[in-house]
Amino acid sequence: MSDLIIVESPSKAKTLKNYLGKGYEIVASKGHIRDLPEARLSVDVKKDFEPKYAIVKGKEGLVKELKEAVKKSDKVYLATDPDREGEAISWHLAHVLGLSLEEENRITFNEITKTGVKNGMASPRKVDIDLVNAQQARRILDRLVGYKLSPFVSQKIRRGLSAGRVQSVAVRMIVDREEEIRAFVPEEYWTIDGKFLSSNKRVINASFYGDETGKLKLENEKQADEILSRLDGASFSISSLKKGTRKKNPSPPFITSTLQQEASRRLGFRPERTMKIAQELYEGVEVQGVGFVGLITYMRTDSLRISEEARAQADSFVRKTFGDKYMPEKPRYYKSRSNAQDGHEAIRPSSVELTPEKVQSSLSPEQYKLYSLIWRRFLASLMSQCVQNTTKLEIKGTRENEENRFCLFTASGYSVKFDGYTVLYDNTEADDKSKLPDGISDGDSLKKKEIVKNQHFTQPPPRYTEEALIKSLEENGVGRPSTYATIISTITKREYVSRKAKQLYPTELGEAITKLLKEKFPTIVNTKFTAQMETDLDKVGEGQQDYIKLLHLFYVDFADNLAKVKKEMEGVKIQLQEDITDIPCENCGRMMVVKVGRFGKFLACPGYPECKTTKPFKKETPGVCPKCAGKVIERKSKKGRVFYGCDKWPECDFVTWDSPTKDNCPNCGKTLFKSRGGVISCLAEGCGYKTKAKKNQK
Repeated sequence: MSDLIIVESPSKAKTLKNYLGKGYEIVASKGHIRDLPEARLSVDVKKDFEPKYAIVKGKEGLVKELKEAVKKSDKVYLATDPDREGEAISWHLAHVLGLSLEEENRITFNEITKTGVKNGMASPRKVDIDLVNAQQARRILDRLVGYKLSPFVSQKIRRGLSAGRVQSVAVRMIVDREEEIRAFVPEEYWTIDGKFLSSNKRVINASFYGDETGKLKLENEKQADEILSRLDGASFSISSLKKGTRKKNPSPPFITSTLQQEASRRLGFRPERTMKIAQELYEGVEVQGVGFVGLITYMRTDSLRISEEARAQADSFVRKTFGDKYMPEKPRYYKSRSNAQDGHEAIRPSSVELTPEKVQSSLSPEQYKLYSLIWRRFLASLMSQCVQNTTKLEIKGTRENEENRFCLFTASGYSVKFDGYTVLYDNTEADDKSKLPDGISDGDSLKKKEIVKNQHFTQPPPRYTEEALIKSLEENGVGRPSTYATIISTITKREYVSRKAKQLYPTELGEAITKLLKEKFPTIVNTKFTAQMETDLDKVGEGQQDYIKLLHLFYVDFADNLAKVKKEMEGVKIQLQEDITDIPCENCGRMMVVKVGRFGKFLACPGYPECKTTKPFKKETPGVCPKCAGKVIERKSKKGRVFYGCDKWPECDFVTWDSPTKDNCPNCGKTLFKSRGGVISCLAEGCGYKTKAKKNQK
């Protein structure tokens, strides 16, 4: 007989076997084995919100196998992921497999390495019931809101809609931003930019600042022209030149939210994609010459803590690779946010000796990019500052006999004196304009090369990108970092939000749901209320709050308000403009509308029940099928991913992930398609035409 270890994923099991060897049987639960069934509420509100759990559909055979494995084992260890969700999975496993919750059989691994596994095995503990209750409370809250509110929203707007405790707040943030943009009134302003030549023929770019009265804001062209007239015939000289140094600190190591933001900004990865790749790196990959090893620590964390062992290893690596001057005089420690969970370290490589170059051949391109980002950011966070030489100068423009009247231009720049941490990871964008020429001094005369005026208008606040939304959710305390990827995936998949050129736009549907919830259920979409709920859930996890009492406090007001609103809106139906098409009904001539049924969208006559005409819903594109000249329509896979195919399917089997453009092939005249990588190509058999997409080509 051997000891049994139950983990969540098969790949993690494979990595653990590499370290534990004989005497252990390692199996995977493949996530949750028990949950609230989806077909019903599964929460008994009258019995203190008692959850009605059941084995996850399709996992009956796996549960049977796990029970058999338990019978054959001396001891069973529950080694699910080291977070609130993982704790709950261990608790469910204990219940289903008949394991004692009083036994110290729960083990966690912050990293899947020899040291991490050894430390985990040496410190078994009981299942943390407080963490389990925090997960249960969250699950029950989400179920109550989702299953009570979603049917109401569906009835009032469109069948098949959903509302959620956190997702609805995220949609509201995007809707509110869109309303700010619409309400924004741009204001005109002008700038004046000058180019000046120094005595050694170097160009200095400077911007108009003001005159002898101080800083001036140019609100219209007339004011700009007045300044230009004052500069007509003026002579220019450097009136002030200040040199100094400034020090730049590195960014802290990654936590879940910042990893998602930076992977989006630098690598173009969607949050879901980032978390999937990070999970793979944590659970372990086969590294040539090393074997199966987890390359990073646990990736669901909001703590900036770093173990002293990891710190010492990084210190040694930096000194050996770059030299002593690349380490600060005092070790650098980062402070986590006040509401951060400190159960895990920041995200870091499990071993800095496994450099990105060493493991590149063993990783997929995406794994390599993300691992390199994590590795470099971690090491840089502990390294010495970057030191920059700074220069700030003022240029006076004066006309003869007008010494007391002048126009002032300013310029500033820097050069790197010591690169420090930026040798590995620079967190700023390079800017050529930030560099001023050498060989200039205070009092030097300058020659005017060019002075131009430019009209500008103030800009509305930018729309959220995925990385900006994650940052805002975190700053407002809405949701937890581990849920951000799922939230964004859900609201885009359900078409409450659309994504165009990385920006998030609310759809009419998203705006209609938000308007309804803001008017009738204001607390549900209130960021402060949702943030307070997250704080209360954290208190449950810390054993400071009773989760049953928390559920009662929420549900009484929620249920009363829901009953009241249902009565107020009896018989009311909200019609969306986006549901009305320009397709006439073949029987009565009314313009057909988009409906949602059990099997997705379809077209129906709005004259129902007098007219019951229906048609399949097809989202057309400008493309023509290269096989049969049928129309190319937009479709969606089971996972919600958009692809394109011929509307004559199944007679014609043409499908592609590439989006059809309005342009035709210069060789054969058929529709050109654009790949996600920006390549325009003809998909007609035997053509082979390809070119790189021009900017903004659709």
